[in-house]
Amino acid sequence: MISVIILTKNEEKDLPICLDSLKWSDDIHILDSGSEDNTIEIAKNHGASISFNPFVSFGEQRNFALDNIKTKYEWILFLDSDEKVTPAFENAIKKSISIADRQVAGFYCCCKMMLEGKWLKRCDNFPKWQFRLLCRGRARFTDFGHGQKEDTVHGRIEYIKEPYLHYGFSKGWAQWIERHNKYSSQEALYRKKHCPPFKNIFTSQESLRNPALKSWLSKVPGWPLLRFFQAYLVNFGFIEGVPGLIYCINMAYYEFLIQIKMREL
Repeated sequence: MISVIILTKNEEKDLPICLDSLKWSDDIHILDSGSEDNTIEIAKNHGASISFNPFVSFGEQRNFALDNIKTKYEWILFLDSDEKVTPAFENAIKKSISIADRQVAGFYCCCKMMLEGKWLKRCDNFPKWQFRLLCRGRARFTDFGHGQKEDTVHGRIEYIKEPYLHYGFSKGWAQWIERHNKYSSQEALYRKKHCPPFKNIFTSQESLRNPALKSWLSKVPGWPLLRFFQAYLVNFGFIEGVPGLIYCINMAYYEFLIQIKMREL
């Protein structure tokens, strides 16, 4: 009913948990971009099909998968290795596509950001929507910042409100900081050079509103401190304990890196 495509590079730690949560699917594909650890062996042991392509960006990698991976089913779920499908999310996506009419091109999905076993619902401004489930031939992806968003959609996109799990800190803070230093450079470039129209801030479509908010708020003096204040105090992030405090501090630092890199540009 649903094919799954997972993007990987050196994911031997996270991939087994991701694959174990996908035993309900008989069509799992790995698109690897040059792993040097046991990622490929783990994928083969789980019966996944393997493809390779050098990584340029998330948008380009997902489009490469759509163009070059022959899936068994027309509905495709995109996952990253540090993400896990829960039984509730599995049931939600199966039900959603079973009742979807031909005008539905895909679905926005959201995740629970997990840190030290705690769901950072308030600190992470849940829900954050990403285009992850689509009908083949009905949509494409385009880059935005360090991530991607939908592009060239033939039909409408609906929402699946049941979240999956995201373990974004599974490789430790050193790796997270190194990765987000790179991400901040990409975000700075996109927010500076490809800033959406100000009117998008007021649209009800979150996939248009959120990129606009990010780009325009980055221009506000003191925005990193405001980001911390909003998530930790206004959103009551402080009730999520030490993990919430650590997360809010680091997200404020991430926004600070983006802001100074935009200034440098």
